[in-house]
Amino acid sequence: MPLTIKEIESAKPREKKYKLADSGGLCLVVQPWGGKFWLWRYRFEGTEKNMTFGDYPHVGPKDARDLHFAAKKLLAAGTNPMSERKAEAEAKQQQVKAIQREADSSFEKVARKWWAWWKIGKSPRHAETLMNRLEADVFPVIGHLPIDAVLTTHVRDIMLTIETRGASDVAKRAHQSIGQVFRFAIARELASRNPAADFRPRDVLAATESENFAHVDEKDLPELLVKMDGYNGDALTRFGLRLLAYCFPRTSELIEAPWTEFDLDRARWDIPKERMKMKTAHIVPLSRQAVEVLRALKLLTGNGKLVFPGALDKEKPMSNNTLLYALYRLGYQGRMTGHGFRGLASTILNENDFDDEHVDLQLAHMKRNKVSAAYNHAKYLKQRTVMMQWWADYLDTQLAKGRQKIAA
Repeated sequence: MPLTIKEIESAKPREKKYKLADSGGLCLVVQPWGGKFWLWRYRFEGTEKNMTFGDYPHVGPKDARDLHFAAKKLLAAGTNPMSERKAEAEAKQQQVKAIQREADSSFEKVARKWWAWWKIGKSPRHAETLMNRLEADVFPVIGHLPIDAVLTTHVRDIMLTIETRGASDVAKRAHQSIGQVFRFAIARELASRNPAADFRPRDVLAATESENFAHVDEKDLPELLVKMDGYNGDALTRFGLRLLAYCFPRTSELIEAPWTEFDLDRARWDIPKERMKMKTAHIVPLSRQAVEVLRALKLLTGNGKLVFPGALDKEKPMSNNTLLYALYRLGYQGRMTGHGFRGLASTILNENDFDDEHVDLQLAHMKRNKVSAAYNHAKYLKQRTVMMQWWADYLDTQLAKGRQKIAA
């Protein structure tokens, strides 16, 4: 029988790696450090060969089976699937080399090539908005320069000029886009360094309200998640930290939540406007991981009104400082707050090309005005659902990296 998600998730690491059979020769290999990947062993012309289909959870069971089925079709037709894969890789390398030969060295030319490559799979509106910003704010300043002639000061001055319009978010997006262009160029040997990597937006832009909430850098996230996973205090606190990470709500929105707001079968959390900072109803699409945490919590507090009741008075929520002090006990005083997960999510989701409007909507950061009645709290819900599952999978991957580092 094919493996179920529950069987995959519950497979624990052992001293030596082991395999779980899926179907048709496909199996899931569980590493001693906790990583999992899909493997198929087959014979071609009398020789045994191995073919992998990616790491779980990046590649789920359905995708792995689809890739396995396609590989088996090639084998049945007399073709070595691994040879086909190598041929595809070589073709891609040739394509990259062709891009390198054809590229003009000016920043604008390279940026337009990056944009044409980057926009595939993005919404046309999002792609058009990004190009419009490049044409309005970036190309007039550095578009004509050879890409290796662009300096850190150029990037900084572009951002400061945008900030004078009161558009600090746009200034941050400019920094992000310029950095992406340079990473694209460096990977294709069109540039030697990335001047945008020399500083973060907060180093040059005036602080905003959200900057008051400390959070760790992305590189430190694996260690934080490992420590949170091993937190040996109260179970409610441990579950609370996990939901802060997976859902990135405001701390008060989480700890004051009644069970009536959650529909676990539909994987949805509806927060009424009375409990929201912006006084507008808000929807949190729940990832598979968040639903699992909430089902575990249901066993602990499901008979009461509140998801996170207080230790002494079950009719009142836990203290607003409970989760913060837990982070302190893990060694993150002054380095991480509950609100910090919102900043981390905003930064990482934007850096991974999720639409900034989708991110802002999920953070409930959308600006309100006199026509706020037109605000639709369910807007882009399908896209936000995909984004929230990606975020939860990303956190699980970072947790696995942290465990791997400790095991090493």
